[in-house]
Amino acid sequence: MLIGLVRDSVLQCFCHSCKAPLGLVAATQRRGAPITKKPAGKGKPRTKQPKKVKFITTEIRCQEKSKGGLCYEVILAEPTVPKRTSSPPQPSPTQQIAIEDKLRAAEERRLSLEAHKLAALATKLGKIEEASRKKDELSAAFISQTREALDAKMTNTEEKREAHIADLKSKLKEHLESVEKTRLSLEQQTEEVRCAVEEKLKTAAAQRDENIKKMLDRLKEHEDQVVRVRTGMSERVQQLESQIQGKLDQARERRETIEREQKEKLRNHNTVKIAEVRQVAEVFALKALEAKERELAMRLTAAEINRQREIQRRVQAIRQHERRAEIVRQNKAALAGQESKTGDQPSSPVEKETASSG
Repeated sequence: MLIGLVRDSVLQCFCHSCKAPLGLVAATQRRGAPITKKPAGKGKPRTKQPKKVKFITTEIRCQEKSKGGLCYEVILAEPTVPKRTSSPPQPSPTQQIAIEDKLRAAEERRLSLEAHKLAALATKLGKIEEASRKKDELSAAFISQTREALDAKMTNTEEKREAHIADLKSKLKEHLESVEKTRLSLEQQTEEVRCAVEEKLKTAAAQRDENIKKMLDRLKEHEDQVVRVRTGMSERVQQLESQIQGKLDQARERRETIEREQKEKLRNHNTVKIAEVRQVAEVFALKALEAKERELAMRLTAAEINRQREIQRRVQAIRQHERRAEIVRQNKAALAGQESKTGDQPSSPVEKETASSG
């Protein structure tokens, strides 16, 4: 408190003419400050604070004792004793009578209000009883109506259920009849298909044998044709060789005659020139012979390759046809095995077909 008074005195003017009691300022500050209630901790004793005594500053003296420091002296006035509160005056007898009359009138008003409340409560209770009675009547009527509606609904549902069951039975009977018809038609169709497959297998076997015979005849004809072509080509090669040999002989004779003529005409020519001319003539002749031989060999190899290709193609066709015939034969054997199984157990396929169709 003393620190607060010192702070307030420092903040106010230092002159003696405008002195105001600091109790008012402190009271306003305390009135404006929020009241914070500290929670009482366990084990801490509660102590009452001593009563604050208001002191009014009369004078503040400031004195500089050290360099850069100030010293303040606060002189307080004498403490003032608070005024005593005055006791209330004693009421007079007339006032006491008026108070009793007022109390009596208030009691009467209270009783009348209680009577009014009881009457209102009784009317409310009557209304509640009437409402509960009406509610019971309505609930009983609703229960009876609901029971009647449920009975009617149950009878209607039972009739509908019986009609639905009869309809389902008729539909099931029709479905079983259609299933039986379908089974019979399927058996007939399978028999027809089996007969058709057997006929096709027979015709396929006959056609296969006939085709094999035709293919063998064609292969024989082709081999004969190849032999004829080969003999013809060999004869032609021999003819070409004889022609080439004759031409070579003629060329040699012509060359010899030309050489003789040239020797006679060109005796004075250089022997090197003669040798070059002879070499060129021989080279030309050899080149022509080699070209003829290469052409003949190429023709022979091409004919041989074509013959081998044709033979391979015919052999592959025969093998493929035999493979197909083997597949047809296996299918026929499988169908025969299935027919034998169905002949041993005729009832099981019917049950399977009906289950699958259902």
